[in-house]
Amino acid sequence: MAADLLTFVDVPQRRPEKRAAGVRRADFDEIFDEYVPERAREQAARCSQCGIPFCQVHCPLHNNIPDWLKLAAEGRLQEAYDLSSATNTFPEICGRICPQDRLCEGNCVIEKGFESVTIGAVERYIAETAFESGWVSGPRPRAERPRSVGVVGGGPAGLAAADALRRHGYRVEVYDRHDRIGGLLIYGIPNFKLEKDVVRRRTDILARSGVVFHTSTEIGRDLSFSDLRDRHDAVLIATGVYVARDIKAPGVGLAGVVPALDYLTASNRMGLGDTVPAFESGALDARDKHVVVIGGGDTAMDCVRTATRQGARAVTCLYRRDRDNMPGSQREVSYAMEEGVRFEFLATPEAFLGDERVEAVRAVRMRLGEPDEGGRPTPRVVPGSQRRLPADLVLMALGFDPEPIAESFGTGDLALTRWGTLKTDMLTGRTNLAGVYAAGDIVRGASLVVWAIRDGRDAAEAIHLDLEAAASRPLRAAG
Repeated sequence: MAADLLTFVDVPQRRPEKRAAGVRRADFDEIFDEYVPERAREQAARCSQCGIPFCQVHCPLHNNIPDWLKLAAEGRLQEAYDLSSATNTFPEICGRICPQDRLCEGNCVIEKGFESVTIGAVERYIAETAFESGWVSGPRPRAERPRSVGVVGGGPAGLAAADALRRHGYRVEVYDRHDRIGGLLIYGIPNFKLEKDVVRRRTDILARSGVVFHTSTEIGRDLSFSDLRDRHDAVLIATGVYVARDIKAPGVGLAGVVPALDYLTASNRMGLGDTVPAFESGALDARDKHVVVIGGGDTAMDCVRTATRQGARAVTCLYRRDRDNMPGSQREVSYAMEEGVRFEFLATPEAFLGDERVEAVRAVRMRLGEPDEGGRPTPRVVPGSQRRLPADLVLMALGFDPEPIAESFGTGDLALTRWGTLKTDMLTGRTNLAGVYAAGDIVRGASLVVWAIRDGRDAAEAIHLDLEAAASRPLRAAG
């Protein structure tokens, strides 16, 4: 049934119901309810169906957003899901965690004056309807190919590549050092943004489709890199970047000053039912503590919002620039503010105070100076502006760098950039080693999940084309 479209003039933007801040602080459940069908159709119909869809242009996956919004508005949800999943391996995940305010919705042409279409919420609704209706299936290759690909890393880039390669009919084996597949989706992102059953549901589909997962398997420790290459006709490295950036300041080595990902991983493991000694001892538990988080990106927001749910006495976020220059999602900042997080903009730590364990942060005020090489204003210290903030737990959310590949993989053959990421052909993911490719943050540097999905898919296509071109080479034995 055709729907009335372009209704944004008369129909206001309405997001799914959001649970009250006081209620959602008490648990780790996702903060938004699902759309009811009538509301989803109503909001999808607000799309202007513009001739140049900037939402699609600014989506890293170039999703066919206006088309599946139109189908959703008309109630043709199975077709909408088919179109959505044609470009996005994990629409149910991106609909939850993509920073739409910086990507598709932030570039919606009706945003000025009428507010953008709720693209992410509709995407999630379409995907969840598809799962409930049994429309979601894993890769179904038309024919099995005799060649195999090994994927190192079970995060979004590796999983997207595995899905695409399996669709081409390759034998795909994914190796991950963690005891669960999902990488950052499982251990880095809190449940209130992405419940873990959503990830497991998708990895279970991939496993049933023939993707083989090797958990608790670290390349360089449990399997050498050379043996991995011998096992497979091609190898994709999608390990991500997990080394926390540090800050040079007195007292940074005190107990209680910890990397953000250590804290988030401990919290997520507790939610998964694991035994986490560092949490149970109180070392990584924010309950009844003054928590200070350093940083202004999405990881910092995950930390402050996790700390409030753990029952912290007070949570403060220190960020050296102003709110307009924060690198993370502004929506996440607003949710954190609703949940009682205090923000100290234009402030940075000068020292961490305490004897053996941190007791306070000495912070200094900043002012914004001339733009740096990236166009962002450079923070400058305001002399004589020091002040003391109580702190029992300090979480460092300053970004991530790659682990030393030569050390972790036991090989110095892979070419690196000056940042320690893998040097590749940016279009194909090819490294300097024949048959070895790389994708995601280990190439791009710390970035968004949606970019990892894009990179994984692109690398998978390059692997497929190269293996097709080399089809005359002798085959490796199966297994």
